[in-house]
Amino acid sequence: MSKLQGKVAVVTGASKGIGAGIAKALAKYGAAVVVNYSSSKAGADAVVEAITSSGGRAIAVQADVTKAAEAQGLMAAAVEQFGRLDVLVNNSGIYEFASIEEVTEEHYRRLFDVNVLGVLLATQAAARHLGEGGSIVNISSAITHVHTPTAAVYAGTKGALNAISGVLANELAPRKIRVNVVSPGLVITEGTHTAGVVGSEMEAGIIAQTPLGRAGQPEDIAGVVAFLASDDARWLTGEDITASGGIR
Repeated sequence: MSKLQGKVAVVTGASKGIGAGIAKALAKYGAAVVVNYSSSKAGADAVVEAITSSGGRAIAVQADVTKAAEAQGLMAAAVEQFGRLDVLVNNSGIYEFASIEEVTEEHYRRLFDVNVLGVLLATQAAARHLGEGGSIVNISSAITHVHTPTAAVYAGTKGALNAISGVLANELAPRKIRVNVVSPGLVITEGTHTAGVVGSEMEAGIIAQTPLGRAGQPEDIAGVVAFLASDDARWLTGEDITASGGIR
């Protein structure tokens, strides 16, 4: 259980949901983890407590990754505390649907700022510290494949993220930094509860189309990310792993 021993990881948006699951998994496999949060200090502290009480190393760092200075401060905090940076997981994101009649400029900019600009700025900041063997894992969504109604803006942000990830995989390859994508299907988190997906006809429809017959849990995604962060995936870059229970 030590395939990430000696590595240092930053997980953005790690105070709850998939991000919290990823942070705990990386720590379980030996990484020291920076648990980033934007507003939920209590949630981030709870994740840190869960890691440290199990013998792992973790700190919580507040930063809004849509602001370049704060993204840079986040990565600097990882290096200051743990001496290096090996892994960046770009998990921060807004999960919000709207029909085309309901789309507003504010809705568009809010989602693209967090889901796209935040990834660019966090990656820019991390690239200054990542060395040979570094790994960046971007959390996208299977929604780019299944084209769910009312998800035009959200799916647009994840489609942009996929394209950006491919470009960065080529751009950073000469420095031996890998960039990969994990695209979850429906995962039960605080976000899907807040969005009204859990218990809805949408949830029932997605599960009905999922060959493995259930919604995902954060742990289902975390293991895939841990693999991509490790040297076991040293020959993988520019890949998009759809972790969706088989839905396409």
